[in-house]
Amino acid sequence: MNQINKQVAAVTQRIIERSVSLRADYMRQIADDYSNRPERGKLSCGNLAHGFAACGDGDKNSLRLMEAGNMAIITAYNDMLSAHQPYAVYPDKLKQAMRDIGCTAQVAGGVPAMCDGVTQGQDGMELSLLSRDLIAQCTAMSLSHQMFDGVLALGICDKIVPGLLMGVLTFGYLPAMFIPAGPMETGLPNKEKVRIRQLFAEGKIGRDELLQAESDSYHSAGTCTFYGTANSNQVVLEAMGLQLPGSSFVNPENPMRDKLTTEAAYQLARITALGSDYRPVGEIIDERAIVNGTVALLASGGSTNHSMHLVAIARAAGIILNWDDIADLSAVVPLLARVYPNGEADVNHFHAAGGTSCLFRQLLRGGFMHGDARTSWGKSFADFTQESFLDNEQVVWRESPEVPLDLNVLTTVDQPFSSEGGLRLLKGNLGRGVIKVSAVAPEHQIVEASAIVIDGQDQLQPLFEAGALDRDCVVVVRYQGPQALGMPELHKLTPFLGTLQDRGFKVALVTDGRMSGASGKVPAAIHLVPEAACGGLLAKIQDGDVIRLNAVSGELAFMGDLAEINAREAAIQPRDGERGCGRELFAVNRKNISNAERGASYLFGEA
Repeated sequence: MNQINKQVAAVTQRIIERSVSLRADYMRQIADDYSNRPERGKLSCGNLAHGFAACGDGDKNSLRLMEAGNMAIITAYNDMLSAHQPYAVYPDKLKQAMRDIGCTAQVAGGVPAMCDGVTQGQDGMELSLLSRDLIAQCTAMSLSHQMFDGVLALGICDKIVPGLLMGVLTFGYLPAMFIPAGPMETGLPNKEKVRIRQLFAEGKIGRDELLQAESDSYHSAGTCTFYGTANSNQVVLEAMGLQLPGSSFVNPENPMRDKLTTEAAYQLARITALGSDYRPVGEIIDERAIVNGTVALLASGGSTNHSMHLVAIARAAGIILNWDDIADLSAVVPLLARVYPNGEADVNHFHAAGGTSCLFRQLLRGGFMHGDARTSWGKSFADFTQESFLDNEQVVWRESPEVPLDLNVLTTVDQPFSSEGGLRLLKGNLGRGVIKVSAVAPEHQIVEASAIVIDGQDQLQPLFEAGALDRDCVVVVRYQGPQALGMPELHKLTPFLGTLQDRGFKVALVTDGRMSGASGKVPAAIHLVPEAACGGLLAKIQDGDVIRLNAVSGELAFMGDLAEINAREAAIQPRDGERGCGRELFAVNRKNISNAERGASYLFGEA
């Protein structure tokens, strides 16, 4: 392991210095919570009887003994979401694993689990980002019974993992392990799926052919195989030391999957306060862990959604991370993975090429990750270069390959795909935003063209079909930010914009909304701050205004007369997204949510 990179060290240090007061308050709080927790032995008989009333006799007797650990299972199971369908049987497996070692486990609560794939382009997508903070609240509520010595968190996708972690961090004196269920096996290649989507957008194939392609791609239980937010979550969790190393991308049907689930339960039992190796999650998620998670995201070309999620997760642990930190890390962290949309491989291919363990080995060798960071498994993060194997039906750990097995998918720090990570900060008179460039070809990274302004993603298709977009253009989609609509993903735009780009036009997207973690080939300035609903200049942009997006220099600017545009009246915000599909229940959340750069959270009173 090499000495830590100077820039990585400097960013880590300034995060520490910036967070010193808030982090100290957090650590004091979890210490107080630990000291004042109502231990099962101190609960009234009535409290305790309610807590184990439905348990079997064996578990009930263990809970009476007090010295045996009792673990909380927080599950995001539903059988509409393919990634979470395997979790149906996990609680029973985890309970049995605990019984095997004289402990117990209880399902402390369930949290909502939206599928962004189902809600893309639909009204429900406007609840998606808001669900992250709701999940955090539900997690905290589940743990508030204080019957537990540790947390087994079952969640994979998009807002679910960040929400679970934020909730668990409010009970930072508890140890925690996150348990994935793995990706579905490879189906229709992602590049082919995108090609067929574009053919449908152009009217060249019918809905039956499109549906068949989608079904061939999303074909079984397990996480989608592209490298979007769900799979980025898994890499980030491993990089933070909260999952077993190499466990992210083991398929649900693989015999190793069950073994790793059991091993995670055993490991949690080892690190509770009842033993000698106590590892509270609030201590594990420190500034080094946040930097490690960010570096892993950047080096793998992960989802832009994490430019908000990592900020919110850090804040839940009393740490202040900002976009400048992420951008400065991205400037020095090499891109080491090509997984769709940054390449043609999927996460199964990435795993076979060496996966997370091999990725971390390279990053540690280059000095880009903190090997001394505390983790929930192993002695430190330096041990996360190992991967699991079965030996006589038992999990054993071996060092990952020194060199990745497919250098077209996962490469070395000596020969990176790019000398920098996939995320850049954009700044200019339009505000601040982020762009993912790891999937954008160099010839498409600079666009200067007249604006086509819409106030909702449904307005794009009619313009496309009418031929109004057949020119160089910057599509501006405004009033999509956290306070306006809850910040929906705009992946529905991708086939149309991608088709225009393929026709030879210079095309870019500028929005205060989000793009899917699976988006990439069209340059997109997203998460714009300030958003249109909060006084952002985006609200005054009109059709024909010239906008420059330069992902190379980091510039995002209106190229006209600033005095003239500032004198304009802001466009009226549409109000049709405030009701229906449950959106009216979240009005207070939207009103109190922070901007994207501050994590787009309503939990911390920082709107």
